[in-house]
Amino acid sequence: MDLCDIREIKALLARHGFHFSKSMGQNFLIAGWVPQDIADAAGLDEHCAVLEIGPGIGPLTRQLSLRAGRVAAVELDTSLLPILAETLADCPNVEVIPGDVMKLDLEALCADKFSGFTPKACANLPYNITTPVLTKLLETDRFQSITVMIQREVARRICALPGDPDCGAFSLFCQYHARCELLFEVPPQCFLPAPKVTSAVVRLTPHAVPPVDGDRGAIFAVVKAAFAQRRKTLLNALSAAYGSRFSKDQLRQIVLDCGLPETVRGERLGLDDFSRLAWHLR
Repeated sequence: MDLCDIREIKALLARHGFHFSKSMGQNFLIAGWVPQDIADAAGLDEHCAVLEIGPGIGPLTRQLSLRAGRVAAVELDTSLLPILAETLADCPNVEVIPGDVMKLDLEALCADKFSGFTPKACANLPYNITTPVLTKLLETDRFQSITVMIQREVARRICALPGDPDCGAFSLFCQYHARCELLFEVPPQCFLPAPKVTSAVVRLTPHAVPPVDGDRGAIFAVVKAAFAQRRKTLLNALSAAYGSRFSKDQLRQIVLDCGLPETVRGERLGLDDFSRLAWHLR
């Protein structure tokens, strides 16, 4: 069965009485090159085990199973389980796990399912859960790489450098944890139903050690303050967040001591700048 052939997909869904759920952000691939290229980008071999999130009807799952030693696919929509049982019947190294990935203990899952393998994550993520899922995957700190297809605008934001208007708190969070690469784009016509936006595939490769020194909580408290109101200068943003501890003149001096102009905005700063600011504020 070709799981990217629109005629076969429609027949499969009709046979199982399946209906798309807008709330779950379901868009199934109908271009065979996409799951192949995503699986290739994940850099898999027989020594790898892959966590997939939201397998849908299984086109990416099948490609992952051809490359990896083991695949664990977590699916929230119970109406897809009998479909996956059919489409993945000839994939003995795949296990479908019913449930919500946000409620799963991923460290325990890796220990249970992936013992002896190199854990990686790969998925075509629903747009509405991109940020929380990526946050959880990065904070779990068990995956050698995370390769996902997401909304293009979010992909650009994740990879945006300081000074780019797309750069924000989530950009810095991802870049603190991993090297972020935007690999390729996927147009709307590659999906059924077609979304209104273009997708993109990104690969996040976690750092062996953090790219900057300092307490992570303190650094991201400053990041949060700097981006709480993007139109404010960094000085005014820090005044709003730390005004009970420092006078504005003290904060101005801290900004200057970090080698920054007092009129600078948060989006111009990199992780090194936020690390220095956190150190001075502590």
